[in-house]
Amino acid sequence: MTEVNFEEITGYQRYKLMASLIVPRPIALVTTIGENGVANAAPFSMFNMVGEDPPILMISINRLSDGRMKDTAANILHNQEFVVHMSDEPMAEKMHACGHAFPSNVSELSAVGLTPVPSRTVAPPRIQEAPVAFECVLHETLATESRYVFIGRVRWLVARDGLIDTHAWRVNLREYAPVARFGASFYTRTTDRFSLPSEAGGSAAAGNGIDQL
Repeated sequence: MTEVNFEEITGYQRYKLMASLIVPRPIALVTTIGENGVANAAPFSMFNMVGEDPPILMISINRLSDGRMKDTAANILHNQEFVVHMSDEPMAEKMHACGHAFPSNVSELSAVGLTPVPSRTVAPPRIQEAPVAFECVLHETLATESRYVFIGRVRWLVARDGLIDTHAWRVNLREYAPVARFGASFYTRTTDRFSLPSEAGGSAAAGNGIDQL
């Protein structure tokens, strides 16, 4: 077995190990509004659901090498609003391109060819091409030496037609194929799936259907 004392290696070394081992990770494509009124979009894979009551999710954003905040972090702290989008394969390349360094007066959405549309409850726009969007307000912030961790409270959900059954509260997983981060510039698909028996026996998907959650 290989053993590593995390107290004796650098932050960069810890990042390389953790970011490549704790995978796959869902990707949050986050839109915010800058002080200059420009819509910003950036992808973050240190992201996940935290809880449902209240409905909160987490995004972790690293500081730049000179200690400055990234535009997304600065915008969230300023406006306390953001929209988290899930990305699927058709928009994967444009999502990845949003991670390139653009001047703060240039919207990544227009630069990469994504379509902003008005949100229902917050100022930052939604992305029309995204299968899922969570409109959030800032619930809590944790600041570390290297990162800002934002806890967002979901106020509104928008999903592509046919993806959610709001009577049974199920997701049609056959129509949902988000991509995930697999370290460095590698991504993974979520279309190769399998089920396992539940504790009570039988298929884990029994009663819901293999395509539903």
